[in-house]
Amino acid sequence: MRIGIFGGEPAGIDDALDRARTAHEQGFHSFWLPQIFGLDALAVLTVVGREVPGIVLGTAVVPTYPRHPAVLAAQALTTQHASGGRLWLGIGLSHRMVIENMFGYRFERPVRHMREYLDVLLALRDTRAADVTGETVSAHLGLMGPEAPPYPVLLAALGPKMLRLAGRRADGTVTWMTGPRTLAEHTVPTITAAAADAGRPAPRVVAALPVCVTDDPAEARERAARVFAVYGQLPSYRAMLDREGVDGPADVALVGDEATVRAGIERVAAAGVTHFAAVEYTPGDTRTRELLRSLL
Repeated sequence: MRIGIFGGEPAGIDDALDRARTAHEQGFHSFWLPQIFGLDALAVLTVVGREVPGIVLGTAVVPTYPRHPAVLAAQALTTQHASGGRLWLGIGLSHRMVIENMFGYRFERPVRHMREYLDVLLALRDTRAADVTGETVSAHLGLMGPEAPPYPVLLAALGPKMLRLAGRRADGTVTWMTGPRTLAEHTVPTITAAAADAGRPAPRVVAALPVCVTDDPAEARERAARVFAVYGQLPSYRAMLDREGVDGPADVALVGDEATVRAGIERVAAAGVTHFAAVEYTPGDTRTRELLRSLL
């Protein structure tokens, strides 16, 4: 299992550059940014890709409903070209409350939406042309621009339908708030079986979880409960926490001394996860980073 760093929402371009450069210099495999309500993740990674060599640059994840797949394909091509082929494009549905209440779109037929979205996005990635008429997404156009290698598309998938779609059509999945038992018993077997049935290679499984090395695990879990409280309320993450048999986000955080956190990460690896994205959530925490470096 390769280990990467989840960079979080950067304070600015220079902040993202500093974080990515440090992760690269320390030997981490990948550097991930979310698409929330701040800087555009792909725009930031385009700059990072020009300035910081060697490290995989991932989005975790770009919501699909607000962006037509042709627009996203052009953005991804730009980042892929600038980085010399190091983009891993993570995409996802987001959540009904975000898409409907914040963006004003209708969160309808999510599985069909994602299937048709992939029809367009993957066609533009692979052939530079899309001729798709769907019920939720359509595109009849070509994509110009410089040559660049195809980028892997990772589909944020938690439930069985989305995991099967990810296995059949995408290059893997990105998970969040999914504990090691659920990864081992649900996520990895479902997506792997779907990929095998479709005659595709074994999928990449990227798992992101909060991590904190500390001698005061109770305090660190209380902090995790505050920082990540919203994820215990969103239905898709709530379903994964319930499947894991835990009360909330703090219970899937990997917290404790070095031996405890190392064992937790090893359990994630044993579940079949191929790439781990560490979410460090304590400001100024060098102890967690040193433990992560020792596992490279």
